[in-house]
Amino acid sequence: MYALIIPASTPFVLLAVVMGLSWWEDRILPAPPAAKPVDTPAEAPFAPAAPAQLAELPLVETALTREGAGC
Repeated sequence: MYALIIPASTPFVLLAVVMGLSWWEDRILPAPPAAKPVDTPAEAPFAPAAPAQLAELPLVETALTREGAGC
């Protein structure tokens, strides 16, 4: 029973370690003294592409479906 706990909990422990290191990097480590804020470039507004037009399905005549069904 205890042998299943370690493999099942490993991904959660690794996730907690990565999140802890990320927090520690953001909060505890000092910023480099010569770091300048990077100006964000002006981006074009996102314009979604026009939706793709679906091809129209060919019409099937009822005479053909009756023949194929053996009626």
